Amino acid sequence: MVRILVGSKGSGKTARLVDDLNAQAQSDAHNVVCIQYGHRLDRLVKYKIRLVDIMEYPVEGYQELLSFIAGISAKDYDLTHVYIDSIYKVAGSKDIAQLETFLGDLEEFSERNDLHVSIILSAQIEELPDSIRKYCQKFE
Repeated sequence: MVRILVGSKGSGKTARLVDDLNAQAQSDAHNVVCIQYGHRLDRLVKYKIRLVDIMEYPVEGYQELLSFIAGISAKDYDLTHVYIDSIYKVAGSKDIAQLETFLGDLEEFSERNDLHVSIILSAQIEELPDSIRKYCQKFE
C-alpha cells in the first residue's frame, strides 16, 4: 500500500510524519524505516525507528530509490513500513512523469512484499495528475 501525504510547504506534514513514526514505534510488531534527506528528524523520532539519510548513499533518481528500498527490504525481511520524507529531495528529481512511474512500481512492490509506504510530498493536490492523486491524502 502506498499513500502520499500532500500539502503546501508549512502545512504540518512533517509534524504528522513524526507523529505517525512515533506511533509506529509503540508496536513491537512493526519494523519501520524512514528515508530522509539530511538529519532533520533525528531528534524528533523514537530510537526504534531506523532513520536513513539518503545523502549517505549513491542514490539518484526514482529508479535507484526503488532499488534502494528493495535492498532495504531484502536485508530486513520483516520490514513492515517505509516512510519517505520529502520525496523530491530524496529522489533528487521533481519530474512528474518519473514520479508516476515510480509510484506504480512501488505500489506493485509494496503489495508483493506486504509493505506500507507513506510519502511526504510538498505540492498542491489540485495540480497533480490523477495517476498521482489516487495515492494522496490532502493535509492542510
